[in-house]
Amino acid sequence: MTAGSTSPRPSSRSATGRRKRGALLPAVIAVVVLIALFVGFTQVYTNVLWFQQLGYLRVFVTRNLAVIGLFVVAALIVAGLMFLSLWLAYRNRPRGEERISENMQKYQQALDPVRKVVMVAVPVIFGLFAASTIASQWKTVLLFFNQEPFGQTDPQFNMDLGFYVFTIPFLRLLLGFLVTALLLAGVGGLLMHYVYGGIRIHERGIDTTRAARVQLGSIAAAFLALQAVNFWLDRYSTLTSNSGKWTGALYTDVNAVIPTKGILAVAAVLVAILFVVAGFIGRWKLPLIGAAMLVVVAVVAGGLYPWAIQRFQVTPTEQALENEYIQRNITMTRQAYGLDDTEVTPYDATTKTEQGALRQDTETTSNIRLLDPNVVSSAFAQLQQFRPYYQFADNLNVDRYDIDGQTQDTVIATRELNPDQIQGWYNQSVVYTHGYGVVAAYGSRVQEDGKPEFMQSGIPSKGQISDDYEPRIYFGENSPEYSIVGGAEGDAPLELDRPQTDDGDDADAKTTFTGDGGPAVGNLFNKLSYSIKFQSTDMLLSDAVRPDSQILYDRNPRERVEKAAPYLTVDGKPYPAIVDNKVVWIVDAYTTAASYPYSTPSVLQEATQDTQTAQGNAAALPAERVNYIRNSVKATVNAYDGSVDLYAWDDQDPVLKAWQKVFPSTVKPYSEMSADLMAHVRYPEDMFKVQRELLNKYHVTDANSFYANDDVWSVPNDPTQQNRDVSQPPYYLSMRMPGEKEANFSLTSSFIPQQNESGNTRNVMYGYLSANADAGTGKAGEKNENYGKLRLLELPRSSSVPGPGQAQNNFNSNTEVSNELNILRQGASEVINGNLLTLPAGDGMLYVQPVYVQSSGDAAYPTLRKVLVGFGEKVGYAPTLDGALDQVFGGNSGAATDKGAGVDDEAAEAAQGGDSGGSDGGDTASASPSPSGSSSPAPRSSSLQEALDRANTAMKDSDKARQDGDWAKYGEAQEQLQKAIEDAMQQEGSASPSE
Repeated sequence: MTAGSTSPRPSSRSATGRRKRGALLPAVIAVVVLIALFVGFTQVYTNVLWFQQLGYLRVFVTRNLAVIGLFVVAALIVAGLMFLSLWLAYRNRPRGEERISENMQKYQQALDPVRKVVMVAVPVIFGLFAASTIASQWKTVLLFFNQEPFGQTDPQFNMDLGFYVFTIPFLRLLLGFLVTALLLAGVGGLLMHYVYGGIRIHERGIDTTRAARVQLGSIAAAFLALQAVNFWLDRYSTLTSNSGKWTGALYTDVNAVIPTKGILAVAAVLVAILFVVAGFIGRWKLPLIGAAMLVVVAVVAGGLYPWAIQRFQVTPTEQALENEYIQRNITMTRQAYGLDDTEVTPYDATTKTEQGALRQDTETTSNIRLLDPNVVSSAFAQLQQFRPYYQFADNLNVDRYDIDGQTQDTVIATRELNPDQIQGWYNQSVVYTHGYGVVAAYGSRVQEDGKPEFMQSGIPSKGQISDDYEPRIYFGENSPEYSIVGGAEGDAPLELDRPQTDDGDDADAKTTFTGDGGPAVGNLFNKLSYSIKFQSTDMLLSDAVRPDSQILYDRNPRERVEKAAPYLTVDGKPYPAIVDNKVVWIVDAYTTAASYPYSTPSVLQEATQDTQTAQGNAAALPAERVNYIRNSVKATVNAYDGSVDLYAWDDQDPVLKAWQKVFPSTVKPYSEMSADLMAHVRYPEDMFKVQRELLNKYHVTDANSFYANDDVWSVPNDPTQQNRDVSQPPYYLSMRMPGEKEANFSLTSSFIPQQNESGNTRNVMYGYLSANADAGTGKAGEKNENYGKLRLLELPRSSSVPGPGQAQNNFNSNTEVSNELNILRQGASEVINGNLLTLPAGDGMLYVQPVYVQSSGDAAYPTLRKVLVGFGEKVGYAPTLDGALDQVFGGNSGAATDKGAGVDDEAAEAAQGGDSGGSDGGDTASASPSPSGSSSPAPRSSSLQEALDRANTAMKDSDKARQDGDWAKYGEAQEQLQKAIEDAMQQEGSASPSE
């Protein structure tokens, strides 16, 4: 064979390349799918580890099995019905070609090659969409199957209230789902019959095969049967309807809507039977007429007839006819929100002042809180932060502790980490893992120069609350996203514990977490899973992750409780307490419902909005519409190991009982709460806010007066804020309400007349609400019988007692006060008005407001300088509470105040940094002695300011050195900071950290 005759052969190399490319693509796809599946698996696996470690694996499993089960069942029902409809239509298609038009033949030819795929894929797709909606309603389904009776019936149908709370929502969900499934099946069958000739449209009309008639007639009958059920349920739903002026079944509903809905239900069943018959005999005239008549009756009897009754019978005599139903609304609403046992006391408050008027209010005046938790956070930071990697929350908490046999209102906070000040993965995840210690100050007293007087402070944490408690805060509101902690015995400690304060040792103390706070992350598989979860290669490669390491995450107490109990609505403001020598976060949680008969609904997010939520100091509740709420659960989160305990606080709540059947053994009886824990349980703020919002109207219990709507109240806007469009928050105070024998720790709020848009409505006091927040009795597992008792003082409607806004205006417009405040503002100092407290005292309403001054500079913080007091139209303004009260009450109020309830002007001026020229403005109480016993506070305060300035400079130098990576300078700056802090604490008069 010659060279020229050689024919070219296909390249084996190119063929092999094509085969490799052809094999490579499926391999790549398979790898990508496997990676995606593994990533998805790690998310589930890490969740299982988290819940298992916490002890709530059953919650995770039960919830997800319910979701998966509902999803699968719903998808199968929708897909099955739709597939059955398509299959029956195809199976019973006409066989003769003469029945099929040319156009239909084209459609069939296009559909036939993919018919089997379409008949499976389309039902599956629609089934998945429908199932996702049903699966999200797992709570409704589980409550229905585990419902508990309320033991009380509704006033209309005499059904147990559980029928409305548990059964009606489930039946509505099921009904809507079945209607959707039937409509999809009907549309699918109709299209298949049309394409394959079961339904033919021509000039003379529509021809159908018997199979098509039977199938579509049966679907139509089932649809009408469901509508009959819907009409019947509508009768009961009138009891939760908001279509009228008041929630519930009103006169028109009872006398027109409910009877007609019953008639429509029977009519729908009859028409459904006609459709079944028509499907077999092929005569559609009668069922179609019946359907048309049903629509007409639904419009006339269901719409026009009730309208006519309302317009011509009810409206002319509305008050008389609606009286019974308005009373139902009042009674049921107050029951649903826990307002039915509110104790109402007429309070003819006076505005006249006279000497000795407060002599009978010793328990109230001696506990008046001068420390505003919304203002003093920066003071806590400057005096107790110690390191830039620590911080305090912007809004502190109010609690109470027994000190030397007396209960003291306390402003308390945890010293938590500031993750924003920590750079680098190793530092963020391994070294800086926890905050350290609780800082608490007396609420009713300050030091003579206006700084907080601490009862618990320092590092190590010492004080009058406890010298021997676990101070490490691994779980808090400002914890890092995750931390790697723990190790085997003998492993070198990697975590920074706290600043070292022992003499001669400048290094920071190290520690190793020894609790059981998070899933194990030491083995390779867990390490890989969490590396994927947190998208961190450092975790996978770092030798800091040791065989016995744990990973802590999801550390916010509120979010932790939400995960452990996903069926609860959690209060927006957890608070810390030292309980049984441990720091725990106490978290309130609620069970809610949206279908309580005759109860007016509230939107939780709107009802709980106030200054705290507007400023982000408290988490906002979800925009959930409810008409029943109970503070059914008290939860605790251990700040050291993150353990979560749930206690059934309202163990008679049927909703909680139902959830306890769903998740048994996850909620403990409150009898297991220790006496120390019971002593720190308080009435929850968000519950109180919802209740006071309802009481704006529902303080009226007489239907005639309620109808007139002439006694509507408002929660006053916060007068201390520039933006006065937000409500004043409620305040915790220890006080004695009129008629009570002793003082109680209480949550309080005021009411004024309903405000109109013009803003010209009188801002006077109409009501004062107090909730007893003392739960403890000194015994474990025993609840104070008066805990949660709501007491409402009702003032006469002719009242001239100033409301909070008017009281604040009296302060601001007072000439002497204005002059004093202008003097305090000299030297670029800022004057800050603290919370405006309202207290029933002296047979009237007493207003007290602390005034703080903050000088300019980075290290500045607010200190108490004056106290404003208002009673009626009179205003007192002095460095001490006693002096301000005496100004108002003729030179001698008769009040007993705390020994440190105010400041010494000279000491306060010196601490501020110089003479502000302010006068004392009144008599001064004897200042509380300095802990150091110094008799010359001005030089001491000057030295203190110098030490604080040096500390601030050292903190800035530390930050800059850390950012530059110059660790030598960082160490020098830290030494300077430590020395400045020690000097400051010595000047402060408390024990230095080295002691």
